[in-house]
Amino acid sequence: MPKTTTGRAPGPGTHRTMTAAARAAAKRAERGHREAGAATAGDEESPRRAERPRAGRTVLVEAPKDGWDDPPEPSPGSFEEDGPEERSEPGPGGRRRLLTLALAVLLVAGLVALAVLGWQYRDGRLTETARTEALAAARKAAPIVLSYDYRRLDKDFSRARAHLTGDFRDEYAKTTKTVVAPTAEKYHGVVKATVAAPGSGGTPAASVVSASPDKVVVLLFVNQVTESTQVSGSRVDQNRVRMTMDRTGDGWKVSAVDAL
Repeated sequence: MPKTTTGRAPGPGTHRTMTAAARAAAKRAERGHREAGAATAGDEESPRRAERPRAGRTVLVEAPKDGWDDPPEPSPGSFEEDGPEERSEPGPGGRRRLLTLALAVLLVAGLVALAVLGWQYRDGRLTETARTEALAAARKAAPIVLSYDYRRLDKDFSRARAHLTGDFRDEYAKTTKTVVAPTAEKYHGVVKATVAAPGSGGTPAASVVSASPDKVVVLLFVNQVTESTQVSGSRVDQNRVRMTMDRTGDGWKVSAVDAL
């Protein structure tokens, strides 16, 4: 016959053991719930933290003692357009003074221009007169200055000197005395000069090279016929002569003669 096991009724110790176990289980459940909540919260914050930009580090740079090389940036106010400046208009008295000054300047300019035109006109008239007078004097003086006869040298040289002036007069006197006179007397030299005339028989061939109121340069074509004991018959020389004529108190005189 099987044995029947009779169970014992739970005592106070058994009840305390079950209560402690229940509490421990509740604490474990609560701790697990907290850990699960913390993990969930951590997972939610992780993307947010990832989305936040990392702040860069701020580097402080000290300004050099002598200042920066680049010029300072202009302030916004410097780009603003300046407003129109107010100009004060001259009053009636100021306008009258400006008008008077302008008229005075115009008057002075007109007087200067008139004086210049007058001087140019006068100079032109004097130059034209000089050309005519000097050309006529050169045509008259050339045959006398460039001619001589051994039989009347003193008379011929004296007549020639009357048409000369300046240093050329002294040079002519010295040359005729020391060179021309002895040669002419020795060989019975006779030289007769004439200003060449055109084939049509018009005025002698002479022209003005340059002219001013007090000095004129004339070009003449001169024929010289020479006779002497050294020449058989007569010799004709055709020369071009440049004469410089100066205005003097006694009229136009020869100041230079150049054979070309």
